[in-house]
Amino acid sequence: MHAVGIDFGTTNTVVAFPNGSLAEVQVFAHAAETLDALRTTLSFRRNPVQGGKPLADVGPWAISDFIEMPEETRFLQSFKSFAASASFSDTAVFTSRYRFEDLMHTYLARLREHAGLVAYPKRLAIGRPVTFAGTNPDDALAQRRYADALKGLGFEDVTYVLEPVAAAYFYAQRLTRDAVILVADLGGGTSDFSVLRFKKGKAGISAQALAHTGIGLAGDNFDFRIIDHVVSPRLGKRATYVSWGKELTVPKHYFASFSRWNELCLMRRPEVLRELRELARSSSSKDQLLSLVDLIEGGVSYELYRTVSRAKAALTEHESVPFRFKLSGVDISGKISRSNFERWIAPDLEKIGATADAALAKAGLAANDIDRVFLTGGTSFVPAVRRLFEARFPTEKIDTGEQLLSIAKGLALIAGSNEMEAWAA
Repeated sequence: MHAVGIDFGTTNTVVAFPNGSLAEVQVFAHAAETLDALRTTLSFRRNPVQGGKPLADVGPWAISDFIEMPEETRFLQSFKSFAASASFSDTAVFTSRYRFEDLMHTYLARLREHAGLVAYPKRLAIGRPVTFAGTNPDDALAQRRYADALKGLGFEDVTYVLEPVAAAYFYAQRLTRDAVILVADLGGGTSDFSVLRFKKGKAGISAQALAHTGIGLAGDNFDFRIIDHVVSPRLGKRATYVSWGKELTVPKHYFASFSRWNELCLMRRPEVLRELRELARSSSSKDQLLSLVDLIEGGVSYELYRTVSRAKAALTEHESVPFRFKLSGVDISGKISRSNFERWIAPDLEKIGATADAALAKAGLAANDIDRVFLTGGTSFVPAVRRLFEARFPTEKIDTGEQLLSIAKGLALIAGSNEMEAWAA
Protein backbone atom coordinates (compact mmCIF):
# COMPACT_ATOMS: atom_id res chain seq x y z
CA MET A 1 0.00 0.00 0.00
CA HIS A 2 1.61 3.22 -1.17
CA ALA A 3 -1.33 5.59 -0.65
CA VAL A 4 -4.40 6.07 1.50
CA GLY A 5 -7.57 8.14 1.52
CA ILE A 6 -9.11 9.20 4.83
CA ASP A 7 -12.62 10.59 5.12
CA PHE A 8 -12.39 12.14 8.59
CA GLY A 9 -16.03 12.97 9.14
CA THR A 10 -18.01 14.64 11.88
CA THR A 11 -19.99 11.47 12.55
CA ASN A 12 -17.97 8.66 10.95
CA THR A 13 -14.46 8.10 9.64
CA VAL A 14 -13.65 5.81 6.71
CA VAL A 15 -10.22 4.71 5.48
CA ALA A 16 -9.65 3.35 1.97
CA PHE A 17 -6.69 2.24 -0.15
CA PRO A 18 -6.28 2.33 -3.94
CA ASN A 19 -6.09 -1.03 -5.68
CA GLY A 20 -5.65 -0.42 -9.38
CA SER A 21 -8.82 1.17 -10.71
CA LEU A 22 -10.70 0.26 -7.53
CA ALA A 23 -10.61 1.34 -3.90
CA GLU A 24 -10.75 -1.01 -0.93
CA VAL A 25 -12.20 0.12 2.38
CA GLN A 26 -10.43 -0.80 5.62
CA VAL A 27 -12.63 -2.97 7.83
CA PHE A 28 -12.49 -3.12 11.61
CA ALA A 29 -13.53 -5.98 13.87
CA HIS A 30 -15.33 -5.05 17.08
CA ALA A 31 -17.08 -7.67 19.19
CA ALA A 32 -19.09 -9.70 16.67
CA GLU A 33 -19.31 -6.88 14.14
CA THR A 34 -17.29 -6.02 11.05
CA LEU A 35 -17.28 -2.27 10.48
CA ASP A 36 -16.23 -0.30 7.43
CA ALA A 37 -16.91 3.05 9.12
CA LEU A 38 -15.86 4.02 12.63
CA ARG A 39 -17.67 6.59 14.72
CA THR A 40 -15.57 9.73 15.10
CA THR A 41 -15.52 9.40 18.86
CA LEU A 42 -12.57 9.58 21.22
CA SER A 43 -12.27 8.46 24.82
CA PHE A 44 -9.61 8.99 27.44
CA ARG A 45 -9.68 6.59 30.37
CA ARG A 46 -7.88 7.55 33.55
CA ASN A 47 -4.53 5.76 33.74
CA PRO A 48 -4.29 3.55 36.84
CA VAL A 49 -0.57 4.31 36.94
CA GLN A 50 -0.07 7.56 38.84
CA GLY A 51 1.28 10.22 36.50
CA GLY A 52 0.63 8.07 33.43
CA LYS A 53 -0.98 9.51 30.29
CA PRO A 54 -4.70 8.88 29.82
CA LEU A 55 -5.47 5.73 27.82
CA ALA A 56 -7.05 6.74 24.51
CA ASP A 57 -9.43 4.80 22.31
CA VAL A 58 -11.69 5.48 19.34
CA GLY A 59 -14.95 4.49 17.69
CA PRO A 60 -16.91 1.66 19.33
CA TRP A 61 -14.06 0.97 21.76
CA ALA A 62 -14.32 4.57 23.00
CA ILE A 63 -18.08 4.24 23.39
CA SER A 64 -17.64 1.01 25.37
CA ASP A 65 -15.11 2.71 27.65
CA PHE A 66 -17.51 5.52 28.37
CA ILE A 67 -20.53 3.29 29.00
CA GLU A 68 -18.56 0.93 31.25
CA MET A 69 -16.67 3.54 33.27
CA PRO A 70 -18.22 7.00 32.77
CA GLU A 71 -16.64 8.40 35.93
CA GLU A 72 -13.17 7.34 34.80
CA THR A 73 -13.55 8.31 31.14
CA ARG A 74 -13.46 11.62 29.29
CA PHE A 75 -15.49 11.20 26.11
CA LEU A 76 -15.56 13.37 22.98
CA GLN A 77 -17.94 13.08 20.05
CA SER A 78 -18.05 15.09 16.80
CA PHE A 79 -14.90 16.94 17.82
CA LYS A 80 -14.25 17.77 14.17
CA SER A 81 -16.85 20.52 14.65
CA PHE A 82 -14.26 22.43 16.74
CA ALA A 83 -11.61 22.43 13.98
CA ALA A 84 -12.39 25.92 12.71
CA SER A 85 -13.42 27.46 16.02
CA ALA A 86 -11.06 30.19 17.24
CA SER A 87 -12.84 30.13 20.61
CA PHE A 88 -11.79 26.50 21.14
CA SER A 89 -8.19 26.47 22.32
CA ASP A 90 -8.04 23.19 24.21
CA THR A 91 -10.00 20.92 26.50
CA ALA A 92 -9.18 19.34 29.84
CA VAL A 93 -8.56 15.61 30.00
CA PHE A 94 -8.04 14.92 33.69
CA THR A 95 -4.80 16.82 34.47
CA SER A 96 -3.78 17.29 30.81
CA ARG A 97 -4.85 19.77 28.14
CA TYR A 98 -5.55 18.67 24.56
CA ARG A 99 -5.75 21.02 21.58
CA PHE A 100 -7.85 20.10 18.54
CA GLU A 101 -4.73 18.94 16.72
CA ASP A 102 -3.83 16.69 19.66
CA LEU A 103 -7.30 15.13 19.55
CA MET A 104 -7.20 14.52 15.79
CA HIS A 105 -3.65 13.12 15.97
CA THR A 106 -4.60 10.78 18.81
CA TYR A 107 -7.70 9.62 16.94
CA LEU A 108 -5.82 8.81 13.72
CA ALA A 109 -2.95 7.12 15.58
CA ARG A 110 -5.32 4.85 17.52
CA LEU A 111 -7.38 4.16 14.39
CA ARG A 112 -4.17 2.98 12.66
CA GLU A 113 -3.57 0.51 15.49
CA HIS A 114 -7.10 -0.91 15.26
CA ALA A 115 -6.61 -1.29 11.50
CA GLY A 116 -3.55 -3.46 12.20
CA LEU A 117 -1.26 -1.12 10.30
CA VAL A 118 2.36 -0.80 11.37
CA ALA A 119 2.49 2.56 9.59
CA TYR A 120 0.33 4.66 7.31
CA PRO A 121 1.32 4.91 3.63
CA LYS A 122 3.37 7.99 2.80
CA ARG A 123 0.82 9.45 0.34
CA LEU A 124 -2.41 10.77 1.84
CA ALA A 125 -5.51 12.38 0.38
CA ILE A 126 -7.67 13.59 3.26
CA GLY A 127 -11.09 15.13 2.95
CA ARG A 128 -12.21 18.48 4.30
CA PRO A 129 -15.59 20.21 4.09
CA VAL A 130 -16.28 23.17 1.85
CA THR A 131 -17.48 25.05 4.92
CA PHE A 132 -16.48 23.88 8.38
CA ALA A 133 -19.14 23.56 11.07
CA GLY A 134 -19.60 26.22 13.71
CA THR A 135 -20.31 29.93 14.01
CA ASN A 136 -17.91 32.06 11.96
CA PRO A 137 -15.60 29.13 11.06
CA ASP A 138 -11.96 30.07 10.44
CA ASP A 139 -10.90 28.06 7.39
CA ALA A 140 -7.20 28.92 7.65
CA LEU A 141 -7.13 27.93 11.32
CA ALA A 142 -8.74 24.57 10.56
CA GLN A 143 -6.22 23.92 7.79
CA ARG A 144 -3.30 24.65 10.15
CA ARG A 145 -4.76 22.40 12.80
CA TYR A 146 -5.20 19.56 10.32
CA ALA A 147 -1.58 19.95 9.20
CA ASP A 148 -0.30 19.90 12.79
CA ALA A 149 -2.44 16.86 13.60
CA LEU A 150 -0.95 14.87 10.71
CA LYS A 151 2.65 15.47 11.80
CA GLY A 152 4.37 12.43 13.21
CA LEU A 153 2.01 9.94 11.57
CA GLY A 154 4.41 9.09 8.75
CA PHE A 155 2.78 11.02 5.90
CA GLU A 156 5.19 12.70 3.50
CA ASP A 157 2.88 13.77 0.67
CA VAL A 158 -0.46 15.17 1.86
CA THR A 159 -3.24 16.63 -0.26
CA TYR A 160 -6.45 18.14 1.12
CA VAL A 161 -9.46 17.44 -1.07
CA LEU A 162 -12.93 18.93 -0.70
CA GLU A 163 -15.22 16.11 0.38
CA PRO A 164 -17.79 16.59 -2.41
CA VAL A 165 -14.94 16.69 -4.95
CA ALA A 166 -13.72 13.32 -3.69
CA ALA A 167 -17.25 11.94 -4.00
CA ALA A 168 -17.46 13.40 -7.52
CA TYR A 169 -14.18 11.70 -8.49
CA PHE A 170 -15.55 8.38 -7.24
CA TYR A 171 -18.78 8.89 -9.18
CA ALA A 172 -16.97 10.05 -12.33
CA GLN A 173 -15.38 6.61 -12.73
CA ARG A 174 -18.72 5.37 -14.07
CA LEU A 175 -19.11 8.17 -16.65
CA THR A 176 -19.02 7.20 -20.29
CA ARG A 177 -18.98 10.75 -21.63
CA ASP A 178 -18.27 14.32 -20.59
CA ALA A 179 -20.68 15.64 -17.98
CA VAL A 180 -21.40 18.49 -15.59
CA ILE A 181 -22.08 17.05 -12.15
CA LEU A 182 -23.55 18.51 -8.99
CA VAL A 183 -22.38 16.58 -5.95
CA ALA A 184 -24.26 16.95 -2.66
CA ASP A 185 -22.35 15.63 0.34
CA LEU A 186 -24.92 15.48 3.13
CA GLY A 187 -23.27 14.23 6.29
CA GLY A 188 -23.67 14.62 10.03
CA GLY A 189 -22.16 18.04 10.61
CA THR A 190 -22.07 19.76 7.21
CA SER A 191 -23.87 19.85 3.86
CA ASP A 192 -21.47 20.60 1.00
CA PHE A 193 -22.04 21.09 -2.71
CA SER A 194 -19.69 21.12 -5.68
CA VAL A 195 -20.34 21.65 -9.38
CA LEU A 196 -17.68 20.11 -11.63
CA ARG A 197 -17.27 19.64 -15.37
CA PHE A 198 -15.70 16.25 -16.08
CA LYS A 199 -14.03 15.26 -19.32
CA LYS A 200 -13.16 11.72 -20.32
CA GLY A 201 -10.04 11.33 -22.40
CA LYS A 202 -7.35 8.82 -23.32
CA ALA A 203 -5.25 10.07 -20.41
CA GLY A 204 -8.11 9.50 -17.95
CA ILE A 205 -10.48 11.86 -16.19
CA SER A 206 -9.98 15.59 -15.90
CA ALA A 207 -12.23 18.04 -14.13
CA GLN A 208 -12.87 21.75 -13.90
CA ALA A 209 -14.35 22.96 -10.62
CA LEU A 210 -17.11 25.48 -11.34
CA ALA A 211 -18.39 26.21 -7.82
CA HIS A 212 -18.35 25.08 -4.20
CA THR A 213 -20.76 25.98 -1.40
CA GLY A 214 -21.37 24.58 2.07
CA ILE A 215 -23.20 25.05 5.34
CA GLY A 216 -22.47 23.75 8.83
CA LEU A 217 -25.84 22.04 9.13
CA ALA A 218 -26.85 18.42 8.44
CA GLY A 219 -28.05 15.20 10.06
CA ASP A 220 -26.98 16.05 13.61
CA ASN A 221 -29.38 18.99 13.50
CA PHE A 222 -32.19 16.63 12.49
CA ASP A 223 -31.49 14.48 15.57
CA PHE A 224 -31.68 17.57 17.74
CA ARG A 225 -35.07 18.48 16.25
CA ILE A 226 -36.45 15.12 17.43
CA ILE A 227 -34.97 15.64 20.87
CA ASP A 228 -36.29 19.19 21.05
CA HIS A 229 -39.86 18.18 20.18
CA VAL A 230 -40.16 14.68 21.66
CA VAL A 231 -37.70 14.42 24.55
CA SER A 232 -37.03 17.87 26.03
CA PRO A 233 -40.71 18.74 26.72
CA ARG A 234 -40.96 15.55 28.82
CA LEU A 235 -37.92 16.63 30.83
CA GLY A 236 -39.02 20.11 31.80
CA LYS A 237 -38.47 22.28 28.76
CA ARG A 238 -40.70 25.36 29.07
CA ALA A 239 -41.28 24.51 32.75
CA THR A 240 -41.48 27.36 35.23
CA TYR A 241 -40.28 27.80 38.78
CA VAL A 242 -40.79 30.38 41.53
CA SER A 243 -37.96 32.63 42.72
CA TRP A 244 -38.46 35.55 45.11
CA GLY A 245 -42.17 35.46 44.44
CA LYS A 246 -41.80 35.60 40.66
CA GLU A 247 -42.60 32.83 38.19
CA LEU A 248 -39.69 32.32 35.82
CA THR A 249 -38.94 29.92 32.97
CA VAL A 250 -36.27 27.28 33.52
CA PRO A 251 -33.13 28.54 31.73
CA LYS A 252 -32.87 27.34 28.13
CA HIS A 253 -29.18 26.46 28.39
CA TYR A 254 -30.01 23.19 30.15
CA PHE A 255 -31.83 22.02 27.03
CA ALA A 256 -29.35 23.50 24.56
CA SER A 257 -26.93 20.87 25.89
CA PHE A 258 -29.11 18.25 24.19
CA SER A 259 -27.60 19.25 20.83
CA ARG A 260 -24.89 16.63 21.41
CA TRP A 261 -25.08 13.75 23.84
CA ASN A 262 -21.53 14.19 25.08
CA GLU A 263 -22.39 17.80 26.01
CA LEU A 264 -25.27 16.44 28.05
CA CYS A 265 -22.78 14.16 29.78
CA LEU A 266 -20.75 17.21 30.78
CA MET A 267 -23.75 18.36 32.84
CA ARG A 268 -23.08 15.43 35.17
CA ARG A 269 -21.47 17.68 37.75
CA PRO A 270 -22.60 18.15 41.36
CA GLU A 271 -23.26 21.88 40.98
CA VAL A 272 -25.47 21.38 37.89
CA LEU A 273 -27.47 18.58 39.47
CA ARG A 274 -27.86 20.66 42.63
CA GLU A 275 -29.17 23.61 40.58
CA LEU A 276 -31.73 21.42 38.78
CA ARG A 277 -32.98 19.89 42.03
CA GLU A 278 -33.37 23.38 43.46
CA LEU A 279 -35.39 24.49 40.42
CA ALA A 280 -37.56 21.37 40.65
CA ARG A 281 -38.40 22.09 44.29
CA SER A 282 -40.40 25.21 43.35
CA SER A 283 -41.67 24.07 39.95
CA SER A 284 -45.10 22.77 38.96
CA SER A 285 -43.16 20.43 36.60
CA LYS A 286 -41.15 18.95 39.45
CA ASP A 287 -41.36 15.34 38.22
CA GLN A 288 -40.20 16.27 34.72
CA LEU A 289 -37.18 18.19 35.99
CA LEU A 290 -36.28 15.35 38.33
CA SER A 291 -36.44 13.02 35.32
CA LEU A 292 -33.84 15.28 33.67
CA VAL A 293 -31.69 14.87 36.79
CA ASP A 294 -32.14 11.08 36.59
CA LEU A 295 -31.14 11.09 32.92
CA ILE A 296 -27.96 13.06 33.57
CA GLU A 297 -27.07 11.30 36.81
CA GLY A 298 -27.76 7.85 35.35
CA GLY A 299 -25.20 8.34 32.57
CA VAL A 300 -27.60 7.01 29.93
CA SER A 301 -27.48 9.92 27.49
CA TYR A 302 -25.71 7.80 24.84
CA GLU A 303 -28.56 5.28 24.91
CA LEU A 304 -31.02 8.16 24.50
CA TYR A 305 -29.22 9.42 21.41
CA ARG A 306 -29.08 5.93 19.95
CA THR A 307 -32.85 5.71 20.39
CA VAL A 308 -33.26 9.04 18.59
CA SER A 309 -30.92 7.99 15.77
CA ARG A 310 -32.79 4.71 15.27
CA ALA A 311 -36.10 6.57 15.11
CA LYS A 312 -34.74 8.95 12.48
CA ALA A 313 -33.43 6.05 10.41
CA ALA A 314 -36.78 4.22 10.68
CA LEU A 315 -38.60 7.29 9.38
CA THR A 316 -36.80 6.88 6.05
CA GLU A 317 -38.95 3.78 5.45
CA HIS A 318 -42.08 4.30 7.56
CA GLU A 319 -44.68 7.05 7.81
CA SER A 320 -44.84 6.68 11.59
CA VAL A 321 -42.54 5.02 14.12
CA PRO A 322 -42.77 4.32 17.86
CA PHE A 323 -40.44 6.11 20.24
CA ARG A 324 -39.69 4.47 23.57
CA PHE A 325 -36.93 5.27 26.01
CA LYS A 326 -37.03 3.72 29.46
CA LEU A 327 -33.84 3.78 31.48
CA SER A 328 -32.55 5.14 34.80
CA GLY A 329 -35.92 6.39 36.01
CA VAL A 330 -36.75 8.11 32.70
CA ASP A 331 -39.75 6.86 30.74
CA ILE A 332 -40.58 8.59 27.45
CA SER A 333 -42.87 6.95 24.92
CA GLY A 334 -44.93 8.02 21.97
CA LYS A 335 -45.01 8.06 18.19
CA ILE A 336 -43.19 10.19 15.66
CA SER A 337 -44.80 10.75 12.28
CA ARG A 338 -42.74 11.50 9.23
CA SER A 339 -44.96 14.52 8.52
CA ASN A 340 -44.16 16.02 11.94
CA PHE A 341 -40.47 15.23 11.58
CA GLU A 342 -40.40 16.96 8.20
CA ARG A 343 -42.17 19.97 9.68
CA TRP A 344 -39.56 20.17 12.46
CA ILE A 345 -36.64 20.04 10.03
CA ALA A 346 -38.23 22.37 7.46
CA PRO A 347 -36.07 25.40 8.45
CA ASP A 348 -32.94 23.25 8.08
CA LEU A 349 -34.10 21.91 4.72
CA GLU A 350 -34.73 25.44 3.47
CA LYS A 351 -31.14 26.43 4.31
CA ILE A 352 -29.68 23.28 2.75
CA GLY A 353 -31.71 23.84 -0.42
CA ALA A 354 -30.60 27.48 -0.60
CA THR A 355 -26.97 26.37 -0.30
CA ALA A 356 -27.46 23.97 -3.22
CA ASP A 357 -29.04 26.75 -5.27
CA ALA A 358 -26.09 29.01 -4.42
CA ALA A 359 -23.72 26.43 -5.95
CA LEU A 360 -25.57 26.61 -9.26
CA ALA A 361 -25.67 30.41 -9.12
CA LYS A 362 -21.91 30.62 -8.45
CA ALA A 363 -21.30 28.28 -11.40
CA GLY A 364 -23.52 30.45 -13.61
CA LEU A 365 -25.67 27.44 -14.48
CA ALA A 366 -29.35 26.58 -14.47
CA ALA A 367 -30.73 23.26 -13.27
CA ASN A 368 -31.11 21.99 -16.84
CA ASP A 369 -27.38 22.56 -17.42
CA ILE A 370 -26.57 19.81 -14.89
CA ASP A 371 -26.16 16.37 -16.46
CA ARG A 372 -26.02 14.32 -13.26
CA VAL A 373 -26.69 14.89 -9.54
CA PHE A 374 -24.85 12.62 -7.12
CA LEU A 375 -26.10 12.43 -3.53
CA THR A 376 -23.78 11.06 -0.88
CA GLY A 377 -23.53 11.05 2.92
CA GLY A 378 -25.86 9.46 5.45
CA THR A 379 -28.33 12.37 5.47
CA SER A 380 -29.09 11.76 1.79
CA PHE A 381 -31.24 8.79 2.93
CA VAL A 382 -33.80 11.16 4.48
CA PRO A 383 -36.81 11.28 2.07
CA ALA A 384 -37.37 15.03 2.56
CA VAL A 385 -33.74 15.67 1.62
CA ARG A 386 -34.12 13.56 -1.51
CA ARG A 387 -37.21 15.60 -2.45
CA LEU A 388 -35.16 18.80 -2.27
CA PHE A 389 -33.32 17.60 -5.35
CA GLU A 390 -36.28 15.95 -7.07
CA ALA A 391 -37.97 19.38 -6.94
CA ARG A 392 -35.02 20.88 -8.80
CA PHE A 393 -33.90 18.14 -11.19
CA PRO A 394 -35.52 15.33 -13.18
CA THR A 395 -35.50 12.10 -11.15
CA GLU A 396 -33.55 10.26 -13.85
CA LYS A 397 -30.61 12.65 -13.35
CA ILE A 398 -30.27 11.86 -9.63
CA ASP A 399 -27.92 9.09 -8.54
CA THR A 400 -26.82 7.70 -5.19
CA GLY A 401 -24.61 4.83 -4.13
CA GLU A 402 -22.27 3.87 -1.33
CA GLN A 403 -23.36 6.97 0.54
CA LEU A 404 -21.12 6.29 3.54
CA LEU A 405 -18.08 5.12 1.56
CA SER A 406 -17.93 7.15 -1.66
CA ILE A 407 -15.83 10.01 -0.26
CA ALA A 408 -13.17 7.70 1.19
CA LYS A 409 -13.08 5.66 -2.02
CA GLY A 410 -12.72 8.82 -4.09
CA LEU A 411 -9.91 10.03 -1.82
CA ALA A 412 -8.13 6.68 -2.16
CA LEU A 413 -8.36 6.80 -5.96
CA ILE A 414 -7.05 10.37 -5.96
CA ALA A 415 -4.18 9.39 -3.62
CA GLY A 416 -3.28 6.53 -5.92
CA SER A 417 -3.30 8.65 -9.07
CA ASN A 418 -0.35 10.41 -10.64
CA GLU A 419 -2.06 13.79 -10.29
CA MET A 420 -3.09 13.88 -6.65
CA GLU A 421 -2.17 17.56 -6.27
CA ALA A 422 -4.49 18.52 -9.15
CA TRP A 423 -7.46 17.70 -6.91
CA ALA A 424 -6.29 19.79 -3.97
CA ALA A 425 -8.72 22.17 -2.29
